[in-house]
Amino acid sequence: MKRIAIPIERGKLSEYFGNCNHFEIFEIDERFTEKNRLEVPFKLKTELPNWLASEGVTDVIMYKIDKLILKMFQTHKMNLFIGVRIDYPNNIINDYIDGKLYSDDTIISEIIDDNE
Repeated sequence: MKRIAIPIERGKLSEYFGNCNHFEIFEIDERFTEKNRLEVPFKLKTELPNWLASEGVTDVIMYKIDKLILKMFQTHKMNLFIGVRIDYPNNIINDYIDGKLYSDDTIISEIIDDNE
């Protein structure tokens, strides 16, 4: 089973990972099975990778991420989908399930260039 986290701000995918007020958590077993709302219990975004791992998250879908937080994910075995277009979580998860989730190469380049 996959447990996918999508950071949400104003009802859609948050522009910056860590600036969200909650995550939509989708549990997937072949097809969508369950959706839950997970409130962020603290203000420090540097705690998010460890917290998501402790919640059993296997995949995280995001648009942009700070290079420091990205490095923090390296110790966890989570799949990260970065540069995904900002949309409503149900549309994003349907694209994920259908294999149509794409990243914006410009966003990926920004993060790579920023990490050098």
